[in-house]
Amino acid sequence: MVTALSLLGLLAVWWIAAIVIDSRVLPGPPAVLDAFWRDAVTGELFYHLAMTLMRVAAAFAIAMIVGSAFGMYLGMSPRADRFFDPWLILFLNIPALVVIVLAYIWFGLNEAAAIGAIAVNKIPNVVVTMREGARALDRGLGEMASVYRFGRWRTLRHVVLPQLQPYFAAASRSGIALIWKIALVVELLGRSNGVGFQIHLYFQLFDVAAILAYTLAFVGVMLLIEFLLVQPLEAHSIRWRARPA
Repeated sequence: MVTALSLLGLLAVWWIAAIVIDSRVLPGPPAVLDAFWRDAVTGELFYHLAMTLMRVAAAFAIAMIVGSAFGMYLGMSPRADRFFDPWLILFLNIPALVVIVLAYIWFGLNEAAAIGAIAVNKIPNVVVTMREGARALDRGLGEMASVYRFGRWRTLRHVVLPQLQPYFAAASRSGIALIWKIALVVELLGRSNGVGFQIHLYFQLFDVAAILAYTLAFVGVMLLIEFLLVQPLEAHSIRWRARPA
C-alpha cells in the first residue's frame, strides 16, 4: 500500500512538473504512454527489450559464475589473494566505457564482444563480494565436515554455500542493477538493436517521450524480475535460517 502511494505520488509530481514546464524536454505521462503504445503495437518495443534482456542474462550468468568461483578461491587462499589483489584493484578502477571500447576494437562489433564487455565490467565486483564471504566462513563448521567425512561436494553444498548465500544474494542483486545499465552503453556504442540502440536513435530525433517510454519499459521488466524471481528465490534459499520472533 505504501509502495503504491509512493509511486502514485512520484507520478503526480512528474505530471504536474510537465504541465508547469510545458516543454518537449519534459513530456507528461500521456505523451510517454503514446510513445510506448506506438512501438508496442508494431512489436518493435518488445523486440528491443528481448535483445537487451538476452545480453543482460548472458552477461549476468558469466559474471556470477566466474566471479563467484574466483572470489571463493581468493577468500580461501591468502597467498593467491595477495598475488591477485593488485589485478583486482586495477580491474575495479578501469572505467566501463574503456572496457567496452577496447572489446569492440579487439573483437569486433559482435555479440560476443558486447556480452563479454558487460560481464568483464561486473566480474571484479562479484569477486570482491564473494571473497569477503569466503573469508568469513566458519572454520568450526569446516572442521566438523572433515571429521564426519562429508567429502568435497557435500561440504561445498551443505556447509560452504549456505554460509555464502547472503554474499551471493548481495552480488546478484547489485549485479542486475549494474549490468543492465552497462548493457545500454554497449548497445548505444556498437549494436544495431536493443534498448540502448533505440534510446540513441530517439536522442538523435530529440524524441524525449520515446526515450522515457523505453527506459520505463525496461525498468518495469527489471522490477518484475526482482519481485517475481529474485526475491522468491532468495526467500527459498534462506528458508532454513531462524526467523526473528
